[in-house]
Amino acid sequence: MSNDRRTRLVLVSGLHRESTAMLSARFMTGLPGTAVVHHDLRRIAEGTVRRRLRFGRADTTTTLELAHGCVSCTLREDLLPLLRALTVDPRIKRVVLHLDPMVEPEPVCWALENVLVGDQTIGDLVELEAVVGVIDPRSWLGDCSGDVPLADCGIGALDDDRTLAQVAVGQVEFADAIVTAGTAGEPWNAARVAAVLDRLTPLAPRFDLGQVDPAELLAAIPDNARRGTADGAHGPLLRGQPPLESDCGVSVTVFRDPRPFHPERLHEAIDVLLDGVVRARGRVWVASQPDVALWLESAGGGLRVGHAGAWLAAVDDEAWARADPERQAKAALEWHPRFGDRLQEIVVLAHQADPHDLTAALTAALLTDAELADEAAWPGYADPFGEWHQDPCEDSEAVDLGVPTTRKEES
Repeated sequence: MSNDRRTRLVLVSGLHRESTAMLSARFMTGLPGTAVVHHDLRRIAEGTVRRRLRFGRADTTTTLELAHGCVSCTLREDLLPLLRALTVDPRIKRVVLHLDPMVEPEPVCWALENVLVGDQTIGDLVELEAVVGVIDPRSWLGDCSGDVPLADCGIGALDDDRTLAQVAVGQVEFADAIVTAGTAGEPWNAARVAAVLDRLTPLAPRFDLGQVDPAELLAAIPDNARRGTADGAHGPLLRGQPPLESDCGVSVTVFRDPRPFHPERLHEAIDVLLDGVVRARGRVWVASQPDVALWLESAGGGLRVGHAGAWLAAVDDEAWARADPERQAKAALEWHPRFGDRLQEIVVLAHQADPHDLTAALTAALLTDAELADEAAWPGYADPFGEWHQDPCEDSEAVDLGVPTTRKEES
């Protein structure tokens, strides 16, 4: 157990309200001094949020009327100040944040570390013990595989562009421990779900909701768990060293090549990442934008593509010196005489797609030898990805708990 005397914090997320509520309550009853906070966002589009706070025998529900019906406002205007108040209550040793199904834990953790409440962040006041993901193994793999908008599932707001798959994958991928509510049914389905979890979140221990002991869960989380720390766009793509061999048709494909993609052919090739694939993520560069690293991320049929900053080959010495040391070391070790640190690196976790088909489609999208030789023509290539770029918000207070999503439209 840590000697840190700050208030401990646990995040519980999942698509199913009843299961996440049950686990959160178990923390409260099993670990003395635990308070549970939950914001029910089902009416957030109307500007109304119901906040429930439980501690000991006290159980208080407060209706919040927001000027702007968004998750960011709830976080900034109520949750963060509430957490600060709870950290100064000597009776409270631990707070469990029971997240609404529409909320992914990663942006919440970002806000805890980056948004000031007074003169401090919540990260200065708490020790984040764990992010726990709760899944129903009977439906989870199906939830991760489609392109159904979140709003159509009765979970997200009408203007929420995310898909169910993006939320289902994000909640599990960021978790330090996984709790399963029920069984996966047939042994084959159970084996496939286990194989996906082994590769999506290899460090996370798994527990059954009916038997889990909160103290044992927290003790089982390894020292190298992320505990709310997000991987940067230039960080490792195989966090936790997941198994690379195929199991029950579940596979991990690592695509690496120094040549640039032709932007239009890559746009067409992306289709292979949206069918039979649980998660694809990585860094790419297209010939029409040679100085910019693009971050590509898909979950089921949902896709995000955005700028991930400049390649180190395109920056001056001062910018190089500001880069993460691990990124500098990686770039130096893999430096290409022509392209520098520019490199296609995409990791694809598939449960139905053929790894050979994935590799073949991505390879075909690379520049041919003739195109590679005609560098003067690269800026003139039509570039669909330029339309997908969204400048990041410079205001650290503008916390977005639902990253804008672009789903590839049929051409």
